[in-house]
Formats: sequence, structure tokens, C-alpha cells
Amino acid sequence: MKRDELGDLAAFLVVAEERGFTKAAFRLGQSPSALSHTIRRLETRLGLRLLLRTTRSVSVTEAGEKLLETLRPAFADIETRIEALAELRDRPSGTIRINSGEHAAHSILWPALERFLPLYPDVKVEITTELGYADIVERRFDAGVRLGEQVARDMIAVPIGPDVNMVVVGAPSWFARHPKPITPHDLNDHVCMNLRLPTRGGLYAWEFEKDGRQLNVRVDGQLIFNDMALIQKAAEAGMGLGFLMADVAAPAIAVGRLIPVLEDWRPPFPGYHLYYPSRRQPTPAFTLLVEALRYRGPPA
Repeated sequence: MKRDELGDLAAFLVVAEERGFTKAAFRLGQSPSALSHTIRRLETRLGLRLLLRTTRSVSVTEAGEKLLETLRPAFADIETRIEALAELRDRPSGTIRINSGEHAAHSILWPALERFLPLYPDVKVEITTELGYADIVERRFDAGVRLGEQVARDMIAVPIGPDVNMVVVGAPSWFARHPKPITPHDLNDHVCMNLRLPTRGGLYAWEFEKDGRQLNVRVDGQLIFNDMALIQKAAEAGMGLGFLMADVAAPAIAVGRLIPVLEDWRPPFPGYHLYYPSRRQPTPAFTLLVEALRYRGPPA
């Protein structure tokens, strides 16, 4: 394969990932018209239509999808092997891209990076936060961070935090007007703040367990958020009950702004894990970061 042909394939991969020529051209440092010419040249050489273009968007044809299935792992392997050349340097280097939820980024990743990065000045870390579960392979992240129960089984998963649990909370002003729930079924008598899960598309069902009995409760209320910080603000304002990570709610509970209820229905579940494809060949920098993040249990 000629060098320009490899470049054309790389350009197609970027256009497919960005779903458009403008963003792809910016990423590649060339004009949209030049990039469009490159893709037409590739399609002519292959005798196949790879992209469907409209005035508003670009989509991948069936032939294009089959080509992507070949290109993604191939280019990922090339990129990994080039990064692995850092082994020949005196110090680990390279960029590590991580997709994470916001809570994990603040509570787990940042404290570790604050200690890790000064030790390895040639290592760069890029963190993208979002609530939904991301396809880290398709979007070319090196790793993702999610709760253990959310990690796909074909991934290598490394625990990076303790088990976690959720807590139902309300403001003192709310409980001054409403009785405290005794069982999860009592939540039907309360206004509750819902959490929208973008990956699943629906509202999160509050999960409870006691003495081996599991309950999922669909709550109702005036407010729906995709941000737990706003749920906490609404709960503290006396707008209803919220379902929060226990460590997030703890400071407000400690000073009396929030009151926890249903505490005997809140079992722990697997905490945050760093996950990445099993076929990935880790670079020295990535291996060092994994070990820096690995959770080894509470201090003795």
C-alpha cells in the first residue's frame, strides 16, 4: 500500500468518527474541500460508496461500516505500538484519554492525578466527563471509568475505589410537612427528583435491598435532572426527596441540611472501575497510571 493510500484511510476514519467534514477537517488540519476530495479519491479507488452526504450530516454506508471494522483495530494497534516506543525513553510519556462520569472524575481520578502527574511530567491525561456509558473503542478513549456493574464483560476492569451506596435524603423543611418513609413503597406518597439516564433513555429506578429482598421503585415529581448536583440543590431547597451517592450527600447530612431516610435499605454495590479493551497493549505510561489508580482496600 502506498503512503498516500494509508493517509486516505486515516482521513476516512476521522470523517466517520466526526460524522462530518468540518470537524474532521479541523482535527486533521486541512480544508473541508480538500478532505472531501480525499474521500472521493478513496471511494473511486475502491469502487465503493463509503459515505452518504447530505447538506446537514454525513453517515456511513454498509461498505463504510465494514471498512471501519477493519480500520479501527488496525489504527488503534499502530497508535499503541508507537506510544510503546516510549519504553526506549528515559521517562514514560504519551497522552492517556479517559471517559468518566463526573462524580468519579472528582472523587477518584483527580486525587490520584494530583499525586501522579508531578512524578511523570511527560505524561498527559485528557478526561472527558459525561453521564452516559460511552463506547470507548469507537470514540478512541484509552479507558473508561464507571461503576463495576456497568462495565462490559469483554473489558479488563480494575477497581479504583471502594464499594458505594446510595441514600434517600430530604430537607428538614420537607419532613416538617411530610412523614418519613418507612419502606421504599412509601416513596409513592412523596415528591421525588428523577434522574435521566442518557444511555438507557429512561428515568433511573431507585434501587433498594434489605434481607435479600430487592426493590426497584419508579418515583414521580416535578423535576427531572441529568445532574446529581442539581438533585441535591433541589432536595436542600425542600422541593422533595433525592437519591444521591452517600459520599456526595454526607457533608450536607453532617450539618443538618439534609436528613437521610430508608438507611436500612441501602446495601453497598461495586464501586468505580477503570476499564479498557482486553486486546489493548498498554503503554508504560498507561500501566503506571492504572497502578496509581488501583484500589487496594481501606488502610489497615
